[in-house]
Amino acid sequence: MTVSLRLLAVTLLCCYATLLPAQKIQTVDQIIDAKIATVLLYPLVNGSHNDPSLTLNPPVISLDEQIPLQLEFDDLTANYRSFRAKLIHCNADWQQSVLNDIEFTYEYNDNPITDYQVSLNTKIPYYHYRFVIPRVKLPGNYVLVVYDERNRNSIMFTRRFSTYQNKISVAASVHFSSDPSRQFSDQQIDMAISYKGYQVISPQDDFKVVIRQNYRDDRVIRGLRPTNVQAFDQMLEYRLIDLSNTLPGGNEFRFFDTRTVLSRANYIDRIDRNADRNIAYVQIDKPRSQGAYIQSDDFNGLFVIDQRETGNGATNGDYIETVFTLQIPELPGVDLYVNGAFNFWQLTERNQMTYDAILGAYRAAILLKQGVYNYDYVVKTTTNPPKVDENYIEGSYSSTENDYEVFVYHRPPASRADQLVAYQRVGVNKRK
Repeated sequence: MTVSLRLLAVTLLCCYATLLPAQKIQTVDQIIDAKIATVLLYPLVNGSHNDPSLTLNPPVISLDEQIPLQLEFDDLTANYRSFRAKLIHCNADWQQSVLNDIEFTYEYNDNPITDYQVSLNTKIPYYHYRFVIPRVKLPGNYVLVVYDERNRNSIMFTRRFSTYQNKISVAASVHFSSDPSRQFSDQQIDMAISYKGYQVISPQDDFKVVIRQNYRDDRVIRGLRPTNVQAFDQMLEYRLIDLSNTLPGGNEFRFFDTRTVLSRANYIDRIDRNADRNIAYVQIDKPRSQGAYIQSDDFNGLFVIDQRETGNGATNGDYIETVFTLQIPELPGVDLYVNGAFNFWQLTERNQMTYDAILGAYRAAILLKQGVYNYDYVVKTTTNPPKVDENYIEGSYSSTENDYEVFVYHRPPASRADQLVAYQRVGVNKRK
């Protein structure tokens, strides 16, 4: 090896060794850089970028189908920045696995993000980036890490996704809780797992089952044990009577439409068109925890980006200061938040509300890209530890339409990490 080649190899190894100390990365959905906004990750069905509804699908794909995952995000600095993307493999508990990159990737695990566009005719300028997630070898959990190429320790955001191979089958059903005291508020998930033809040593112990409601990582059930093991038929049944397989049904989400600023769309009270930005006031909300359930259609907490005049929300959609108002007396000892997928279901300063004594209501102003958004209101106590209650304002009803996902993980013999061997989606109270 020549001296120059040896120096190049050493340089690459040093760079790789200093790249993104994974043990320090939080494997959750989060935006770290305040100038990064509207991070979308979704299956790119039929290779189309023009269908806004594609973003309503969760970032969960089959390894047996040629459907890639598409990443989109905006940089509000309005200056070009070079970004790179790296994948981290995780076990069923979303903790980083011990696998080396070569064990789960086909290519070098450090990719530049080179597809970008500049926003058009927007009051708030931004750069819009796109990136297709590289194929992976193994079914399981992954975290996409995007960082600044000029500063490898400067992480912009992290985003979870999963890949699966259905090596076993899952049959799941959702209905109201079997507990009479909770049958009008909670939903119960019963299921059975058939593992015929699949090698497993101790099926009642080796399978890890995770149930997720409305694609939310803050609404999951873990640690379920089968109630019946049919060894001869190779079947596991999960029909628990301790209510560990139940979740509050919640309520249909509130929504508003800001796809246009030329007129008031659904649930927008007024729009102020200032020189530097547009301000949209969502109609005043009130609590819904009292009274009967009211049927309505929603996106189960998700949102779509769109711009009505051009049909191209990616680069023509402007950022609007969106003002939320909840008319309710001041609540002592709690903090109140506007919540939704737009904030990864996290309760942060960005979506926290403050009480306005003159209005007699809570208010929050959040910068959101044009589109149709679902949201609700959440209270969190200031006690230690704090308690989060989404039903205090919104109520909870077993008649609510929800989506559920069932993830089944297994670590095959001689394998060093958990694999996602079954994935099933099931809806309840579907009306369309």
